[in-house]
Amino acid sequence: MAKQGREKNTKNKAKHAKLMARKKNKLKSEKEARQAKLKAIIKKANQKL
Repeated sequence: MAKQGREKNTKNKAKHAKLMARKKNKLKSEKEARQAKLKAIIKKANQKL
């Protein structure tokens, strides 16, 4: 039988999903920035040779 009243846990799940997406995007952008820095360093080092 269906529950009466408010839905259970939907607000919390939405909030958690939002926070996890934010964390995932932050890690992805940090990883891309790190790779870009490394590429720049390698390019600069290769130019000196």
